[in-house]
Amino acid sequence: MGFSGIGIWQLLIILAIVILIFGTKRLPGAAKDLGSAITNFREGMKRDSGETAKIEDAKDEDAK
Repeated sequence: MGFSGIGIWQLLIILAIVILIFGTKRLPGAAKDLGSAITNFREGMKRDSGETAKIEDAKDEDAK
């Protein structure tokens, strides 16, 4: 068993379909774009949680 009940054969079939759709030349670029998107999402989440903490601190000070 692999990820979430997906076996090795299912992963190989998914990989084959992805290669057929994107081709071997465009696959590295697609993987790079996906990695960049994930990195940007994580950075955005960190920034957002920092801003949320500042807003909550300001509300706590106003309540006093």
